Amino acid sequence: MIDSNATPRRSFLGRIAATAVAAGLPWSGGHTAAAATQDWTSEVGGSHKCFFDFPNHKLSFPLVHIFNYINTYASAYGVGNEEVGTVGTFYGGGPASSIFLGFNDEIWSRYNVGEYAGLDDSAGRPYTRNVFNHPTSDDSVLLAKGLQSPNFAALEGAMPLVGIENLQNLGTKFIMCNNALNSWVVELEARGKGTAADIDAALRANLLPGVTLVPAMVIAIEQAQQAGIAYNKQ
Repeated sequence: MIDSNATPRRSFLGRIAATAVAAGLPWSGGHTAAAATQDWTSEVGGSHKCFFDFPNHKLSFPLVHIFNYINTYASAYGVGNEEVGTVGTFYGGGPASSIFLGFNDEIWSRYNVGEYAGLDDSAGRPYTRNVFNHPTSDDSVLLAKGLQSPNFAALEGAMPLVGIENLQNLGTKFIMCNNALNSWVVELEARGKGTAADIDAALRANLLPGVTLVPAMVIAIEQAQQAGIAYNKQ
């Protein structure tokens, strides 16, 4: 027997799923983060802990603020890195988001992230590598753009220090919202970058080392508060 309501029902559910994903809401059609990620707060050590919440990349300035937090405790208060714990967030939606900061160069090249996000190098070419992960002094053009100023020596010296890899070496924990990842999968499919299944598999296989998927950033923020981690909105 054919269910005459099957097609309309599927269409209706599809619209609900698309709306939920676009809004960053959980949808059972996507992958969920492993339960083990619930304990990510145990990886944030030290007696001074701060959660830097940035759904947008803001041309590296949230990363600058994380470094500033760590460095100021060391230079002004004599507190070593082992006593300072920081958290950075990868989530949001669209070209201004921070979701793509959590992926390696393979993803940036495959999905033309630099072009997608309007991020150009000093020669005016879109980045094909994750410039936020391991930046060089030449990449300080991003900071200059954020300041709406000419590039200058202090920015060139600062840029390599605020890379994700360096911040991880200083003890920063980076987490990514699984709901936002699911949303980006749907968006990339809509942009003609492949099937959702293939895109999802590629993204999950190419997370930066040390990045932890959490089920939802809204819950991770709550978990951080419960763990005694201070909150800093970027």
